[in-house]
This record gives sequence, C-alpha cells and structure tokens, in this order.
Amino acid sequence: MNSEQLTRLYNFLRRMVAATSNASLYSAEHQQVKHLCTQALANLAEAMGSDSDISLMVIDDELIHDGSPLADSMYVSRFAQLLKARGIGNIRVAHDIKLEEMMGFVVNLSGKGDGQGARSSANLRVGTVEVRQGQSDARDTTVDKIREGLALPDVSDQEITKLMEIYEEVRNHKKLKVVGIHEIVSGLVDTLKRGAIPFIAIAPLRSMDEYTFTHSINVCVLTLAQAMSLGLEEQLLHDIGIAAMLHDVGKLFLPVDVINKPGALDDAEWSLIKQHPGKGAQYLLDSPGIPRLAVVLAFEHHMKFNHGGYPKVPEGWQQNFCSHMTTVSDFFDAMHTKRSYRKSLAREEVASIMQGLMGKDLHPFLAKNFFHILKRLSLSH
Repeated sequence: MNSEQLTRLYNFLRRMVAATSNASLYSAEHQQVKHLCTQALANLAEAMGSDSDISLMVIDDELIHDGSPLADSMYVSRFAQLLKARGIGNIRVAHDIKLEEMMGFVVNLSGKGDGQGARSSANLRVGTVEVRQGQSDARDTTVDKIREGLALPDVSDQEITKLMEIYEEVRNHKKLKVVGIHEIVSGLVDTLKRGAIPFIAIAPLRSMDEYTFTHSINVCVLTLAQAMSLGLEEQLLHDIGIAAMLHDVGKLFLPVDVINKPGALDDAEWSLIKQHPGKGAQYLLDSPGIPRLAVVLAFEHHMKFNHGGYPKVPEGWQQNFCSHMTTVSDFFDAMHTKRSYRKSLAREEVASIMQGLMGKDLHPFLAKNFFHILKRLSLSH
C-alpha cells in the first residue's frame, strides 16, 4: 500500500469512528451516519486500489494492517477500541461491500444493534485473532520504530507570540486581526488531521498573564479534537476552531489584577468575572469576518448542561452543541493548568472530577467522548 492509499485508509478509519459516534449520539437513521458511511466507503475503495479486499486486526490495542501497526492517532486507537469492545479481533472487507452492510456494521459498533455484537455480512467478515508465541519481539520492534517518528509537536513560540499580539490589540480596544486568528486555527486543524496533538506545555509559564494565550490555544485544540471525532469537517470545523480560540476574549476587557488574583474573589470581583461572556460576545458581534458561531460560543461557554452557570438566560434556552464541547475543553484545561491561586491537577484527577459532573455541569455524551480523546493526548507536565 503506497502513501496515498494509506492516507485514504486513515480517512476511512476517521469517518468510521465519526459515523459510530453519530450513531451513538443520535440514531442509526440519522442523515449524518449515512453521509459518513458513504464517504468511508469511497475512502476504502481508494485505499484498496486493485485489491479485492482489505484486512485489519487488533493486537494489544494496536490496529494492524499488512503485518504492521498503523501509526497511532485518536482515530486509529478509537477504532481498535470499538472493535475490542464488540469482541472483534479482525475484519476483512471486500471491495464489493454495500452501503447497507457498512451502516449495519457501524450501528452494531455503536451498541445500538440487536445486542449480539457486530456480525459478518456477505462482504464484511469479522472474527477473533490469535497471537502466536515468538512473534511479539519483531512486532514490538516495528511499533517502537513507528513511535520514534511520532513525536507530537508543541505549538510554536511564533504562534503564541502572534496570538499575544492580537490579544494585546484587543485589550486596547483595537480592531481584531481576523486573518491572524484564521492562520493559527488553520495550522492547528492541519496538524490534527495528520493525527498529531499540538499541545502547549502547561508549566512553568513564563508569566501568569500568559495563561490567557495558552489556555485559548489549548481549548481550541481540545474542542477541534472533539469536533473531528464526531465527523464535523470543512468550514464548520474551521468555524469551531475560531470560536473556541476566542471563547474567553471577553476577559481581555476585565482588570488584569482581577483575572490573576492569587486569592479568592470577593462578590464585586466575581460579578466582574461573570460579565466576560457578554462582553466577549458583543465585541465579536461587532468584528467583521468572525463566524457567528464565535459570538454564540463566547456567550454560552460558562453555561452548564443542567441550565445553571452564567449568564442567566430565559427558560427554554437551547445551548449550542459546540458550546457544550467548549465547556468540556475549558473545564479540563482550567483544572489541569497551574493558576495564580492553585496548583495544577493531574489528568486523572481532573477526569475523575469531570465524571462526577456528567449530566450536571457537563454534557454526558461529550464528556464520555472526551475521555476517549484524552487517552491519546500527550501532555507536558
């Protein structure tokens, strides 16, 4: 399989994971499930080329094709997890597979099938796999070689500096440099599509005020990862990235000493903090070239799944799905990062806290999906 075919295979896996997530979140009949399965079939046909079929197997959490592990990414890992969860060790897919067969396989992977797990069909065979003794050393060497080439890049100092300059002009009530934001988000989207997770080292920060910039990029990355895992693509994905990057822009209009206060906030200071969603939304509303989603997300990112949080909204308010994703990302990064008033919490501690907030502060499905993504992140401590 050449590099172009391998890229098509990764696209197939990405869309299969996204289709399964959508089937779990909505239903087997949802239009997005069919759309993603159709795209997955096209990717698979391109990956096969002139071959009559293609085989994948799961060994020790690795997804194996043609005797070698596929490069580790959130999609490869998640697909392997889905297969293992349904008791599947290997699959063989024929070139003539039909859309109905693929959709049936996705539905069973999602757990919404007939309860008997994912089963074989005419052009898709599933089974278990046995690992013979004596093969592990060679396989481990192959895995190690692949992993050596998978060092995950940090976001560059240049990108952080660019964002700092943009934010400083916003703080001074100047016009938002929209082009600069688009460039940073486009770079993050491209990196994520290659399967890497660009994540800024969280400690030590060069200054506590730098938290504003690192937090914005981290939340953007985490929210993009969520969106991509659900199959959201193209312009919507880019809009989500911009919206997540600018979710806290309203804090730039608050006193720095309140934002960075090392102790507990008093009532007056807390009242100021709760104004930042509205201030941010208003600023973005008046900024040409910014997607409307960014306005909504800036306003809603501190609302809770159970309709608590702030700002207060009329009864019956429907919070945007992308706002829910950003709330999950925002909570994780805020708790996981060292702040002026407390130490950072370990990833496992934050995950435990988040599990207790599922269905209350946090959207339960999105929080659960986030935990799967979290396992693939390589965070600097």
